[in-house]
Amino acid sequence: MKALVYEGVETLGLRDLPDPVADVGQSLVRIAASGICGSDMHAYLGHDERRPAPLILGHEAAGVIEGGARDGTRVTINPLVSCGQCTACASGRENLCPDRLIISMPPREGAFAQYVAMRDENLVVVPDHVPLEKAALAEPLAVSWHSVRLGLAAHDRALGQTALVIGGGAIGLAAALALKAQGIDDVTIVEPNATRRAYLSDVCGAQAIAAATDDYAIVIDAVGYAATRAMASALCSPGGVIVHIGLGEDTAGLDVRRMTLQEITFIGTYTYTPQDFRDTCAAIFDGSLGALNWIERRGLDEGPQAFRDLRAGTVAAPKIVLDPWA
Repeated sequence: MKALVYEGVETLGLRDLPDPVADVGQSLVRIAASGICGSDMHAYLGHDERRPAPLILGHEAAGVIEGGARDGTRVTINPLVSCGQCTACASGRENLCPDRLIISMPPREGAFAQYVAMRDENLVVVPDHVPLEKAALAEPLAVSWHSVRLGLAAHDRALGQTALVIGGGAIGLAAALALKAQGIDDVTIVEPNATRRAYLSDVCGAQAIAAATDDYAIVIDAVGYAATRAMASALCSPGGVIVHIGLGEDTAGLDVRRMTLQEITFIGTYTYTPQDFRDTCAAIFDGSLGALNWIERRGLDEGPQAFRDLRAGTVAAPKIVLDPWA
């Protein structure tokens, strides 16, 4: 099969590799669309020790099962694999499993390839009316769906129902969509990149601004840098909730004194539970998350240039999806 392989810092190469083989309880999925995630970019820049070169990146994917009893079934992939037996798994919080694995982290190769083998319980059937490139958005949308669910569970709506999302990439836009789908109508995205901000407003219909000065009851940091954590600390209203998704850098930024004096809740969130993933898929399929028309599609052989463009900040669309067969 053809695969896009991370070979070292800011280096990707197209390789011919053996097709994966599906084990018992798995299916071979012919990938139709695979999205580039911020974590793929972190690995590309050499900032993620969990993803050492050489490695096939990519974990936001959808395709068609090839072979076996379900041959021809259209599916989207939940890339997170848990043990199913620990306390976290037993409580329905499989994303906290200490033995969790995700494709695009060793020993599981990722989905920037023509085929991936995945266990059957991680495959969600996609209705015929849903394009597979939109079904590939299930993973990033589920990240934000999960984060919003946890944030709203901790939020006292009597203290306000306004939300600010920091960052207008795929996770930030997905968070804005999830907030609206889960009952928060007044949602603003702060995005400093003028090209992307215009895209968010003109194509996605989002309320996007260059900088924020008001207080917001819920602040979602979809970037995760010291500067964005400082922004979240300053802009979250008393009694509000900060939801932290981004993994840009590890330390600094939070104003702990203000958070303590104003009883601001801080929640770190990671991926999603299987139920969150299924709920997100249902919301995609019934249109609750909108048109999902913010995709830029490129061929797998255009992957290296796509990463360079993302690195340079010249991509307007929140999500680039690679087609391994283009």
